[in-house]
Parts: sequence; structure tokens; C-alpha cells
Amino acid sequence: MLVLALDTTTRTGSCALARDGHAIRELAGNPGPSHAEHLPGDLMRLLEAERVALDSVDVFAVATGPGSFTGMRVGIATMQGLAFAMGKPLVGVSGLEALARIGLAQAPEAHVATWVDAWRGEVYAALYHDGREAESPTVEHPTTVLERHRHRDRVLFIGDGARTFERLIHETLGVRASMAASVSPLLAGTIARMASDVIASGARPAAGTIRPLYVRRTDAELARDARTHQ
Repeated sequence: MLVLALDTTTRTGSCALARDGHAIRELAGNPGPSHAEHLPGDLMRLLEAERVALDSVDVFAVATGPGSFTGMRVGIATMQGLAFAMGKPLVGVSGLEALARIGLAQAPEAHVATWVDAWRGEVYAALYHDGREAESPTVEHPTTVLERHRHRDRVLFIGDGARTFERLIHETLGVRASMAASVSPLLAGTIARMASDVIASGARPAAGTIRPLYVRRTDAELARDARTHQ
């Protein structure tokens, strides 16, 4: 089974190809231009590098968020278009869950705090332990999230939000906090492997069922509500 995966929720982004649950190549995106400027070109270059034809792909996978609203929409639309055109399933994977899988592999006994930079001084945050979600995704100021972790023995932080607020994390939690070996890893390879697991379970999600994981309401929604209550 061949899976083509894409992540556009981070500034750099990445794409990957996995065969039978094992990532065979993962490429980082270009952090300069917008994702829209180098898609689907990055995907085509990945396939060409592995000498794989697009119609050989069995499953498409995409990060559903949270992260950049525009990035999410571009990534999901790109993979939906390919999945619809090829008549193949499309698996959506939370970027927070992908980070958790990477973190739990490094520290199976620890709580894993997945932090994605939400700008505006906030983070998209979730907490995982023993392979399960311990705290649902939220968007909050880092100090608020850290207060909930003060009683925990060991917390491993992963994600670009953890890198942004690393000093605050260590000042608040001291030796109980540690950073992942790669604090801000590429996600597409992990997303491809997770999508392989979904398909192996018997699921075949249709492209039209994918929904972005925003966590924070969009500026357009906030503006609309403000006008409604004027």
C-alpha cells in the first residue's frame, strides 16, 4: 500500500511517501513562499524522485490542523482534488496527534505536551499520555497551559510552539520539563504512517469527509459575530 501525505499546517510544511506503513522519503517544504505557490509541485517532485506514478498511489493523507488557516485550506484542497480525481481515499490526521506519536516514541512514560505556535502570544496545545489524549486541543496563553502541568512529574514538549516558549517552559516547570530531540519535526512521514494504520483498520474515508481542525475561530467568524452584536 502506497500513501502520499502532505502537511501544510506549519511554516515549512512537508510531504512524504510511505509504503506498507514505512516512510520511504520525506521532503521539507520551502519556508519562504506560501504553500499555494509550491503545490502540487512539491508532491510531483517527491513522486518523481521515487519514480512513482500518481496513479500508483493507493491512499492520500493530509494534516487537518491546527495551524495556519490558509495553509490548512490549501493543503486539504490540494489533497482532496487529487483523491477525487484518482478515486482514492483521503485520511485526515491532526498535526497534534502526529506530534504526540513522535513524542511518545521518545518518552513512552512521560506526558507529551504538543504545542503549535498560534501566534498572538498563544499556542495550540494538547496533552497525551500512555498513547491517549489526556487534554483536548485548546488555544491559550502558554502560562495558562503550564499551570495545569505543575503537578506532573515529567512532561516532554514538542512542536514549534514549544521551541518559541522554551525559556518560559523551563522557568515554570524546571527539571520536570524536557524538549523532544527534534522540537519541531517534519510531520508528513508520521502522517503517512498513521494513515496506513487507519486504512489497515478497514476504514476508507472519502475525500469529502475531511474537516479542518481550527481550534481557534477564524477572524472572519469573529468579525461576523461582532457585526451581529453591534
